[in-house]
Amino acid sequence: MRNQLVILITVLSLNLGLSQEQTYSFTLDEAIQFALENNYAAINANRDIIDAQKQKWETIAGGLPQINGSVGYQNQLKQPVTLLPAELVGGAAGEFIPVVFSQPQSMTATATLTQQIFDGSYIVGVQATKAFLSYSANNKEKTELDVRKQVVEAYGNVLLAEESVKILEKNKANLEKNLYETTKLYENGLGDEESVDQLQITLSSIENRLQNALRLKEITLQMLNVSLGLDLNAPTQLQEKLEDLTVSKMDLSILSTAFNISDNVDYKLAENLNEQRYYEWKLSRSRALPTLNAFVNYGSSSYSESFDFFSGDPEWFDSSILGFDLNIPIFSSLKRSASTQRAKIALEKAKTQLTEAEQQIRLQLENAKNDYTLAINNYETAKQNLLLSERIENKNQIKYKEGLATSFELRQAQTQLYTTQQEFLQSMVEVINKKTDLEIILNTKS
Repeated sequence: MRNQLVILITVLSLNLGLSQEQTYSFTLDEAIQFALENNYAAINANRDIIDAQKQKWETIAGGLPQINGSVGYQNQLKQPVTLLPAELVGGAAGEFIPVVFSQPQSMTATATLTQQIFDGSYIVGVQATKAFLSYSANNKEKTELDVRKQVVEAYGNVLLAEESVKILEKNKANLEKNLYETTKLYENGLGDEESVDQLQITLSSIENRLQNALRLKEITLQMLNVSLGLDLNAPTQLQEKLEDLTVSKMDLSILSTAFNISDNVDYKLAENLNEQRYYEWKLSRSRALPTLNAFVNYGSSSYSESFDFFSGDPEWFDSSILGFDLNIPIFSSLKRSASTQRAKIALEKAKTQLTEAEQQIRLQLENAKNDYTLAINNYETAKQNLLLSERIENKNQIKYKEGLATSFELRQAQTQLYTTQQEFLQSMVEVINKKTDLEIILNTKS
């Protein structure tokens, strides 16, 4: 039995350790889907939908029957005395006798049912709940699009950092080889000290860039984890390569996609604002209407010399009331009129903002198309420039070894190559990001 217990504890410990060291692996689409379910903002957006549904019922329930109960207890430590004419009990006229009309302790229990019969603000509030639910749904969609963009950018930055590390490590290895060979030539009297110094300067610069790239790789991975809703230091792996992902995002046919502005989430939010201002205007107008409420009350009271209301001896006296409350607004010194006019102005402003939003979105679409086209062109140019820079650097390597080029010329060629490499990597990230920006405006998914 003891051995079995030890084995069980060991297995559980191993399973716990494995769960703690769980490694996550994602393609870009898998990362987006994971984030939509686990990102902190996405989780709260789902909660906002539930909150909006509860608020809708809270508004509706305000016009349904309400029942409230109350229990009251009084102990008159000093009972009030009433003076009655003494002649009522055979006394002399003009004299008074003190009388106590009730027992010192009393208890009442009451239940009241109230029902709203007519209230213009309630009707408007119920109508507005549909608009509020629509706003919550659109806000959730906006959050999801923001999360998607955030994940795409973070995913691309991790790939960029990884590729930068690989390229810089390769550059460093080549420079170390060049520096070693040049140093040997110098030591043997076949080279000059300046060549060694030039290569050492270039190598130091690359080493600094490599260390920075390694730090950025760790930071960008942490940023991706936060976007995904994972622990900051969770082990996460990316399944895609930067250039493969870039090529998959190059699709100029998206530029001819039909644009329906009603599908754009920013436009839908602007419409929600318009609806909100409309119902605020209706609410302001409804305050000039009368309100009517009904109520029915039922209660019971008991009186005693001591606290023995639950003993069964005291007698309880029932009472009930049915009534109506009608409130008619008559004159408010034009306060309601001013409030309604202000609400009308706010509605007109919202209509103007909706028109402005439409124009801004169409402008954003044209800019996004242009940026996406430019990103693809820059990628193609950067790719060609990289090939040319590699060729120039290779020729200068050969010339340098043959003594036909100086170390300064070699360093210039190397620096140009390193710059072109980074431009090429950045151009790929730009294609990915600009495609996502365009998809968000069109509200399409790749």
